[in-house]
Amino acid sequence: MTGFQVESGEKPRSLWPSLLIGVVVVAVVVAIFAWMGKQPAGPAPSVAPMPFGAAEKAYASQLKFEQMRVSRFANMLNQEVTYLDGVVVNQGNRSVANVQLTVEFFNVENQVVKSQTVPLLGEGAAPIPPGASREFRLGFELIPDDWDMQVPGVRVTGILSR
Repeated sequence: MTGFQVESGEKPRSLWPSLLIGVVVVAVVVAIFAWMGKQPAGPAPSVAPMPFGAAEKAYASQLKFEQMRVSRFANMLNQEVTYLDGVVVNQGNRSVANVQLTVEFFNVENQVVKSQTVPLLGEGAAPIPPGASREFRLGFELIPDDWDMQVPGVRVTGILSR
């Protein structure tokens, strides 16, 4: 007799557990690629404007930005975040609850390649009293490749003071 016979007494295994695990793995991989491919649509979200009338413009000269430096961090998904670190000094006679900055990144031809308006202090941060200084860190994504890798320009475009 030619034939094949299994005499081990083992029951045939079901394919359902393996199939289910395979489907879950594929779904996770697809979700990761979908998440990695998401890019913000259009420009960065706009920031609610802070007051910047004559009094705020005059007081802006009392705010000094020192020790400015730039660093970059890339995570495992090769997404880069560029950080601007520095110290703001309130040389005026009022407490500053927040400052709105317009940060401009330039290329080697001194053209603006990215401009973003951001609040200097996070929500719930204590005001900066007169004569005090405060360290800050601002993060930026999607900086164009032709950025000159120098410290960006920083302009005060709004002040909340007390």
